[in-house]
Amino acid sequence: MKVLIVGSGGREHAIAWSVARSPRVEKIYCAPGNAGISQYAQCVPIGAMEFEKLADFARTEQIDLTIIGMDDPLVGGVADVFEAQGLKVFGPRKNAAILEGSKAFSKDLMKKYGIPTAAYENFHDPGKALEYLRTQAKFPIVLKADGLALGKGVLICKDLAEAEAGVKEIMEDKKFGDAGNAMVIEEFMTGREVSVLSFVDGKTIKTMTSAQDHKRAMDGDQGLNTGGMGTFSPSPFYTEEIDRYCQEHIYQPTVDAMAAEGRPFTGIIFFGLMLTQDGPKVLEYNARFGDPEAQVVLPRMENDMIDVVEACIEGRLDQVELKFQDNAAVCVILASDGYPVKYEKGVPIYGLENFDGKEGYYCFHAGTAFKDGQIVTSGGRVLGITAKGKDLKEARSNAYKATEWVSFATKYMRHDIGKAIDEA
Repeated sequence: MKVLIVGSGGREHAIAWSVARSPRVEKIYCAPGNAGISQYAQCVPIGAMEFEKLADFARTEQIDLTIIGMDDPLVGGVADVFEAQGLKVFGPRKNAAILEGSKAFSKDLMKKYGIPTAAYENFHDPGKALEYLRTQAKFPIVLKADGLALGKGVLICKDLAEAEAGVKEIMEDKKFGDAGNAMVIEEFMTGREVSVLSFVDGKTIKTMTSAQDHKRAMDGDQGLNTGGMGTFSPSPFYTEEIDRYCQEHIYQPTVDAMAAEGRPFTGIIFFGLMLTQDGPKVLEYNARFGDPEAQVVLPRMENDMIDVVEACIEGRLDQVELKFQDNAAVCVILASDGYPVKYEKGVPIYGLENFDGKEGYYCFHAGTAFKDGQIVTSGGRVLGITAKGKDLKEARSNAYKATEWVSFATKYMRHDIGKAIDEA
């Protein structure tokens, strides 16, 4: 088979690594890809939002399967463009990707179908949002830009002054662009956060092993929200009892709700959960693999990725048994100092060869490029250093050991990824 992967980050590198393990795959392309992905795939200079060019390439090169890694093209309708041309594509259609594309839509869906989530109100007018905050809100409170904002459009406000500033930032200054045309104001929930990824074929859902992400830039969950500074899998807080509850009250009901709305979902649903005192509740949905969650979940998956993806597309996921290794994985993100605000690009990276042939160690490239034959930094999150171990403590120790194998002048990381496992 020939496979095309759309995207350019650590998630797409993990997908490429997973696809490359399939004996059914002969050739992999990635558009646009990055320096690390080029180890497995031929990188093609087509942007993820250039739908017609992507479809033309898939047709010309007789691509058998295209896997969409990123949220923007899915929400924009890339799957519809491929399907209209008779091309096999993995990812939800535009009318289903709205599950991630609009937080207001997903909150209304959960309310309509009784799926547990935080209490909320939707606003299209900043004046009405401010009036609500001044008269009815309890603090702390959460403000969310309605649309896609690179994982950064969520503000936790501890008092009215912060909330008023947040409304200005999202809806008036449009810090997150059109994502701020509407806004969700929701109650602040407390508890452990857990991420659960799932394969979906429109009616059947099969969940993957659990994970937990670390969004803040600095140790101790300080600093700004980022796309994710590290993750671990499985979560020791996600018990069999919680899983049973979520299967019955969250996972299958979400798939059924989308089908009932005439928006059958085929692809990956990422469930961001909060384990509250009142039981698990949905924080957010994503319509694709998480990044960096994919970097700890996929290395632990035993199935052939192509077999599972095709079962989803062909509506026979009920015949697949997902299997994961009985171990653990931890991913530590090596970022550019100054991320997520301002950082240098084009800094040479050294030591990548230290990962060659090291079983259970992975270096997934998130923001890298080639410059004069040398691999250099090209983004805020540069590398995802992942390691496996027999348990979470061993995996964490291995991952931090492996962060020392690679260096670049602006290298920055958190030193407490997975610290919560000490409390489990």
